[in-house]
Amino acid sequence: SKIRFLCLDCVSNSSILYVRVIRLSRVLSMSRKVSLAVISCILTSFVSLRQRILSAVQKNATRGDPRSVIRAIDQFCSQKEWAMNVGNEKGCILDSVVSEVNPATVLELGTYCGYSTVRIASLLPPYAKFITLEFNPDFAAVARQVIAWAGLEDKVKIKPCLVEGASSDWIPKIKEQFGIKTFDLVFLDHWKEHYLSDTKLMEECGLLRKGSVLLADNVICPGAPDYVEYVRSSPRYKSHYFRSHLEYTKAEENLWYLGIIE
Repeated sequence: SKIRFLCLDCVSNSSILYVRVIRLSRVLSMSRKVSLAVISCILTSFVSLRQRILSAVQKNATRGDPRSVIRAIDQFCSQKEWAMNVGNEKGCILDSVVSEVNPATVLELGTYCGYSTVRIASLLPPYAKFITLEFNPDFAAVARQVIAWAGLEDKVKIKPCLVEGASSDWIPKIKEQFGIKTFDLVFLDHWKEHYLSDTKLMEECGLLRKGSVLLADNVICPGAPDYVEYVRSSPRYKSHYFRSHLEYTKAEENLWYLGIIE
């Protein structure tokens, strides 16, 4: 009888890194040319990270085994390089939500390299429809290969199985393009400043119903304060606070469970 929201907290690697480099360049009064060179170097390193994640999967995971793909990525990110996947601890929360809801329709906003896509798809019933949306075509290209290595192409088979583009462009077209009336489960893990506008857009487009579950990552750090304020101030929502850890670290993070009570 409720639309439920589960909000997880972690750090968005690329956006924070980009902002910190810009601020550092200002503090050091670096020239525009040098500043852009530093930023380009760091972002190039970030770009190659996704390729190293893919290589780790292809080297260490068994083709057709989704759990071995997850283990390979977790091992790489915990032992070698941190990446902005949801991570194993919060991934287990995601698994439990998917298993509890047993959704027939799922929307993921923010595919990144396909980590959470694999976790979700591996737990879906065979009749489920799963759309995962990624704005960055380079991330999407790697995610497709990770999904394929896990042997889950058929479980994200609504063509295009992995949609590229802006969430604000695609959300209004979902009903017409994919024949989905409402979503049982939505996982928000894209740009945090879009959480509120995309949630409102899904509400306006009638894609949420009583009983729909929304799982939202990063609401505290780097944060989606307008989203949190919206759900906390509305009489339709209630919230429950609990803790977990930043992915692949021991840093304690704040989590929120948020729900609509219509």
